[in-house]
Amino acid sequence: METQSNDIEIIKNQVVSTYYVITMNIDGITHEESMIFPNGEANCMNWILGHLIHIRNPLLNILDEESVWDSDKFSFYNRGEIALDHKDKLINFEDLKSYLKQSQDKLEAKLNTIESFKPEMIKDISTLSLHEIYHSGQLGYLRRILGKPGAIK
Repeated sequence: METQSNDIEIIKNQVVSTYYVITMNIDGITHEESMIFPNGEANCMNWILGHLIHIRNPLLNILDEESVWDSDKFSFYNRGEIALDHKDKLINFEDLKSYLKQSQDKLEAKLNTIESFKPEMIKDISTLSLHEIYHSGQLGYLRRILGKPGAIK
């Protein structure tokens, strides 16, 4: 078997590391807690996790994998949507965790078998990776706002 290129190794490490950060930050959070909007309007944990999954789907698609959900059906988690306006549509937090795990399994499996990224994919893949890092940090702050101890030591 050919060794994977460095860019794949970098993305693989980021996908695994970000997943660790996300799962640590959402650990022990109930659905009710995930629906709390800080300051009555900042994005709740439920929306941020759903948004992360929603934007993982294009990453899966770029890698020739199927999305883990129907993007039209879950469009209220899309970029630019105001979470508070969709409060009644947000799905159960445990279901979101399940979708996250599905997306992680698909991403890791694909990244373990792919040999190279097409040059035209690099910019999108790196931007989507940055997106995950950005929002995983937000989950850490939200965790503290909810009165939980920090998860990343």
